[in-house]
Amino acid sequence: MVEIRTHGRGGQGAVTSARVLALAAVKQGKHGQASQTLLGDRRGAPVMAFTRIDDRKIALRGPIETADYLIVLDPTLIQATNLLADLKPNGMLVINSAEDPGLGVKTAYADATGIALRNLGRPIVNTSMLGAFAAATKLVSLEAVLEAFQELFGDKFSPEDVKINRKTIEETYHEVATA
Repeated sequence: MVEIRTHGRGGQGAVTSARVLALAAVKQGKHGQASQTLLGDRRGAPVMAFTRIDDRKIALRGPIETADYLIVLDPTLIQATNLLADLKPNGMLVINSAEDPGLGVKTAYADATGIALRNLGRPIVNTSMLGAFAAATKLVSLEAVLEAFQELFGDKFSPEDVKINRKTIEETYHEVATA
């Protein structure tokens, strides 16, 4: 089983991205599960979301203590907490950063904030980070992420908003770097 923990702040879309990742896994014939823990009840408060992906049915529930992958939507959370202590020894950090943060772990990074501002006009980075995660890990394909996003939000967003979010996912997929 692969365990993914997403860290963000309220309003950045951490919970939404966990749902999209779980559905993307299902689209590829795997089992996916998403859940969350809200550490605060207001916009800007730290939020953790969890995704589990496996080839078999997932019976395990609850928070993920140590993760194979950490997705960090807000890089200030790295300094505020010791997130890297919760990364498995061969795990990977996928972080919203314009440059390698030099944290001494396997890292994939992309300027999700810049891409979101350019495409969406606001710093909501969850769709950008879905593209970064897909590119860095190959755990879910770009196509599966786009399909999952379309299924979850195609009737909730305007056609133009869906198109812009899909573009954001694809753009970040092609701009992710690793260190």
